Formats: sequence, C-alpha cells, structure tokens
Amino acid sequence: MPQAGLAQRLPLKPLLLVLAAATAGYAVVLMLFGERSTLAILGQLWSWVGVQAAALCIVNYVLRGLRWRMWMTHYGRHLGLLEGLRLYLASYTFTPTPGNIGEAARGLLLARNPLTAAQSLALFLAERVADLLCLLLLCLPLVGLLLDLLPGHEGLALRWGGWAVAVLVLAAALLFMAWRRWRHRWDGSSVQAAWQCLAWQPLRWFSLTLVAWAAQGWAVWLLCSAAGLDLSALRASALYATAMVGGALSFLPAGLGGTEALLSGLLILQGASTAQALGITVLVRLLTLGLAVAIGALALVYSAVIRRDISFQ
Repeated sequence: MPQAGLAQRLPLKPLLLVLAAATAGYAVVLMLFGERSTLAILGQLWSWVGVQAAALCIVNYVLRGLRWRMWMTHYGRHLGLLEGLRLYLASYTFTPTPGNIGEAARGLLLARNPLTAAQSLALFLAERVADLLCLLLLCLPLVGLLLDLLPGHEGLALRWGGWAVAVLVLAAALLFMAWRRWRHRWDGSSVQAAWQCLAWQPLRWFSLTLVAWAAQGWAVWLLCSAAGLDLSALRASALYATAMVGGALSFLPAGLGGTEALLSGLLILQGASTAQALGITVLVRLLTLGLAVAIGALALVYSAVIRRDISFQ
C-alpha cells in the first residue's frame, strides 16, 4: 500500500459527519429519555470534578503516547518527547473510524522518515493488543458484580475473581505457546512485526498501558460519584473497561452506539436511574472521546500547517 494511500482514505469530512451524527444521536436520546437531573449531571463538565476527570483522560493519552514513542524508537525513529506526543495526539483525529483503523495512519503521515505501511500497521496492531489486554484485566472485577446479583452467592466473588485471573494467565500462556509454534508462518507479516513490538520492553509498555486505562477508569469513578452513584473506583473502572471492549468488538466508528448502550445498561444494573445512567454515559464519552478528537484536531492542524512534520502527500 503506498504511504499516501491510507492517508487519502481518511478524509476529514466523513469523520466530521460521524461526529455530527453522534452529537445528534446524543441530543435525540437526551430529549426522549433525559430529565432535569440528566442536565444537572452534564453540568459537571464545567465543575472541578469535570476538570479532574479531563486531566485523568489526558494522562491516559500521554501515557499511551509515550508507549507509541517507545515503539517508534524500536523502528529507529527517535522523536523528542513533546514532538512524539504531539504527533501521536494528532492521530486521534481519526479515532471515529470503524475499529479505530484510522489510527493506523500514525506512522505514515510523518513528513520526514515515515514508517512503511507494514510497520505502521504492525505498530497499530501492537497498540490494540496492549489496550485489549489491559482493558480485560480491568474487567475482572465485573465477575464480582455479576455474582452480587445472585442471592446467597456473595462469598463466591473472591473465589471466582481468582479463577478469572488464572484463566486469563492460562490464556496468555497458551497464546504465547501458539505464537512460538506457528510464528514461522507469520514471518514478514504485520502480525509478526506486531509481536516483535510487544516483545520489546514488555514490562514498560504493559505498565504504561495499564496505568493509562486505570486513570481513565478513575475519571469515570469521579463522574459517577459526582452524579450520586455509589460505586467503588475498581467497579467503575470495570464497567467502563467492559463497555470499551464491547464497543470495540462492534467495529463501529469509535464504538459509537455500542459503548454507550453497554455502559448505560451496566450503570442501571448498579442502581443508577435512567437519567443518571444517560448523564454519566454522555459525560464519559464527551471526556474520553470528544476531548481526544478535539485535542487531536488541534495537534493535527498545528503539525501540518505550522510545524509541517505531518503531510498528506
């Protein structure tokens, strides 16, 4: 695939249409199901809690940007700290694409010494595997949530949580063994290259990724608490992580629709009213998705027009 090919498939107009459709969808849902309390929850966006939640979301972006910069070093592209973060954030403009595939253009858009298409795709795959692994870890407390819904089974939560961890570790071990057995079939492919990224400084990228998603889970907990929903930080993070995984599996642009429906449903199962669930969900998506796209658009314009280190040619 030519380096300009992927960039040409990511015009800004369709992305803006997706965002406009999402905004209209939120507005329709709020008109049909929202209440005065829903609007009060959305007002938290401008409160001190909203500022704290936004800061935690930015921590998520920065830590994952450091991970991307680390893997760029693996490919021989040594970027300065602020330069690497800016170039990483610019690609968030393309997040509203099916499966977030637009973000695969990160390495292709560099004006100087861009990645090849195969390298950029491999790095994107490595990012998605790292994100999925850490989100699944954050989902584990949901086992306790489901058991709490069964009368007389409260004591099983810890036991099943332990089993869930054991199953996850076993699955990871089997996946590693399968890779060792069949990796020769992937030689030269983007999958093989993605494995090479993941095998390079694994403790570092795992720590950056886990803390990044935990920070965003903490932001969700702050918003839930401000809305009057009594949840632990661990459980709020698990609800958010589960909604993110479900939204990603839908392959809709940025998980729009699936993530919101799943998060709202899980919040209602936790005792939230419909108004609370809608308000929290919209607020979470504005801060975790809308903020990322807005920052990405600013970084993209600055990088392409002023610094000229991003090119669509």
